[in-house]
Amino acid sequence: MGWVIAILFGSAVVLLILSFFKTAQSKSNLEQQIDQVTFSLKNEIHELQQQIRNLELDAEITAQQSGALDVSSKERQMLREMLDLHKRGYSFDSIALKQQLTPNEAERMLLPYLSKKAERSMVAQ
Repeated sequence: MGWVIAILFGSAVVLLILSFFKTAQSKSNLEQQIDQVTFSLKNEIHELQQQIRNLELDAEITAQQSGALDVSSKERQMLREMLDLHKRGYSFDSIALKQQLTPNEAERMLLPYLSKKAERSMVAQ
């Protein structure tokens, strides 16, 4: 009878140790899956933010040029990039350099968007 209890106790200890190892493995698998989902969600959020920024810039371009001639998609893309750079604090010289324009051309293209901002700040004061 004593041997049976010792064998049962020994097998219980072995099963307990095995359950700890299995739990650790399943936790690491779960953590990896969570990391993958988190990474993919971050990528999707970044892409959505980029699309929203592009839509906002396009809306601003469209609103400013509603009475003007239609802008080609290439010009719209260049104007979008220039507006984005300007909103991030780049100077006209650096914007012109990146877009291969003269600083005067860059300022002339962005001028309609700058005067709107200046008018808003004057009203707020």
